[in-house]
Amino acid sequence: MYKSYSMELGGRTLTVDIGRVGAQANGCAFMHYGDTTVLSTATASEKPREGIDFFPLSVEYEEKFYSVGKIPGGFNKREGKASENAVLTCRVIDRPMRPLFPKDYRNDVTLNNMVMSVDPECRPELTAMLGTAIATCISDIPFDGPCAMTQMGLVDGELIVNPSQVQWDKGDLQLTVASTREKVIMIEAGANEVKEELMIDAIYKCHAINLEIIRFIDQIVADVGKPKHTYESCAIPEELFARMREIVTPEEMETAVFTDVKQVREENIRQVTAKLEEAFADNEEWLAVLPEAIYQYQKKTVRKMILKDHKRPDGRAINQIRPLAAEVDIIPRVHGSAMFTRGQTQICTVTTLAPLSEVQKVDGLDENITCKRYMHHYNFPSYSVGETKVSRGPGRREIGHGALAEKALLPMIPSEEDFPYAIRTVSETFESNGSTSQASICASTMSLMAAGVPIKRPVAGISCGLVTGDTDDDYLVLTDIQGLEDFFGDMDFKVAGTFEGITAIQMDIKIHGLTRPIVEEAIRRTREAREYILKEIMLPCIAEPRPEVSKYAPKIISLTIDPQKIGDVVGQRGKTINTIIERTGVKIDITDDGSVSICGTDQEMMEKAAKMVTTIVTDFEAGQILEGDVVSIKEFGAFIEFAPGKEGMVHISKIAKERINRVEDVLTLGDHVKVVCLGKDKMGRMSFSIKDVKEKK
Repeated sequence: MYKSYSMELGGRTLTVDIGRVGAQANGCAFMHYGDTTVLSTATASEKPREGIDFFPLSVEYEEKFYSVGKIPGGFNKREGKASENAVLTCRVIDRPMRPLFPKDYRNDVTLNNMVMSVDPECRPELTAMLGTAIATCISDIPFDGPCAMTQMGLVDGELIVNPSQVQWDKGDLQLTVASTREKVIMIEAGANEVKEELMIDAIYKCHAINLEIIRFIDQIVADVGKPKHTYESCAIPEELFARMREIVTPEEMETAVFTDVKQVREENIRQVTAKLEEAFADNEEWLAVLPEAIYQYQKKTVRKMILKDHKRPDGRAINQIRPLAAEVDIIPRVHGSAMFTRGQTQICTVTTLAPLSEVQKVDGLDENITCKRYMHHYNFPSYSVGETKVSRGPGRREIGHGALAEKALLPMIPSEEDFPYAIRTVSETFESNGSTSQASICASTMSLMAAGVPIKRPVAGISCGLVTGDTDDDYLVLTDIQGLEDFFGDMDFKVAGTFEGITAIQMDIKIHGLTRPIVEEAIRRTREAREYILKEIMLPCIAEPRPEVSKYAPKIISLTIDPQKIGDVVGQRGKTINTIIERTGVKIDITDDGSVSICGTDQEMMEKAAKMVTTIVTDFEAGQILEGDVVSIKEFGAFIEFAPGKEGMVHISKIAKERINRVEDVLTLGDHVKVVCLGKDKMGRMSFSIKDVKEKK
């Protein structure tokens, strides 16, 4: 039966159609927010996937170009692989949904969102997030929802609920918050140095709106929701845990896991595993689930020691940061490089500068953004964690970490007018033991400064963790979590910013939400930590951007010409501009508004090219001195090329002070001469004199 439900959300109408389409999916919500239309579905397999120890959840976000009236590029004219925006949207949807499924659920679940129409006033990403939650809640798939999401912008100092695409792109805040009935479950933010107090206020304004949406979802579920199906539990038998504790005592497990050297801990766990495998050699059922059982034994051990004894695996205090180190210029000949080390996490970032013609073209549903001038890419090779795996290119995690660092640094990148370069930073993970994304922000800041990029202020990032007990008041926030604390803890709360405020947040949790005191303490802790990192580690290494770019980096001269004269510089079929490029070896880019960018590594040749361009577009008056080459000789005079494609004539009578019979008696082809402009002749050509140059000086 087809039913429709509506509510007012952020000044616009949100409508959900149930039963209208997608009847064979476990759950389907046909979403309309303004004129934005998204089809959200939730499906699950009937049986669990065999041989796995994780929940196989897949989140998809399909951007259809017809939704904005465009035909895809390329030869086959079909949508290709997911865009970076689509990947990031999938991650934002996945993070709050995943913790709400049963921990022992092993059935494949796919949450799919298809963008079918885009209203610039109503962002499709938000519509898909809400559609996913509704489709899952009304389905028969086990799910401890509902959850809801709200986005918040900041325009001219005013918080905007669910901003339009323009407000989202141009504002000082891009905040997404997901909530359950009681708590905040996910935070994602990009910001232009927003103060901590304002950020917390914005987060909980989102939370209040989420509660309204949850009440709306509750009405839909009560009306059309399906009973949740039963499933085959993959929980570890309690008898197995009891037997494991007899063979490997809790004290022995504490000794195995509590060390600050990752390799030592892994070797200890290998020995524990071998001991248990030998003990259970005759029990195939227990051997099949032993790896997951050992993982959970480690988890319980670490959590108990942290929460009850305030003891961390590497012996640090609760608010203590791992040993830090910073270096610049570790890679020769690149435009800028830096390495940042935090414990056993080590990132090297390399900066490359290029002319603005090298910006990344963006072909997506947001027509306000067609290119990216600053690009940050993040790589996570298998050797960084001591594993062997063939590289297949960046996955969703790598794309997500790169985007987070890019978001953190973007507000500090200088304008095109102040620094007319395209900028790419690449963070290479040399070693990983937790929080590589935040280390990449620190390394990238230093690399940019080493490359001579005049960033507004340095940015640092840090991550806080969490271990919770049985009540909301029983918890412990950990500053600078390492890998083990991330794996076995409840939260990874990443915050990047400057001395002035926050530039990015990303919060992942494995529990059903955070209370406000936890959020406030995590934000306070990250501020203290990033200020320490900036003041004590990064700025002593490199205090400010270098005044000049590297000698290996391209140099750029910027000019502005009359747009009406762009054709003169380009010439017929590009002949003029190509001649300039051939003669000087530079690269020239001209925009429709008359901005000219001359890029090269030889300053003398760049200045020569700039002089040529200026000469071409200048309207010369009588008396001005020029230089040029003799390119043609006639009986009546010689033609002088004073710029590519620009010539003037010297009459035979204006070549020498004395009378000459033949031009060739004084000039030959290729001669470089100085001339004075006499104005234009009857044919509209520039008329020059050689003999009057000295008199006119």
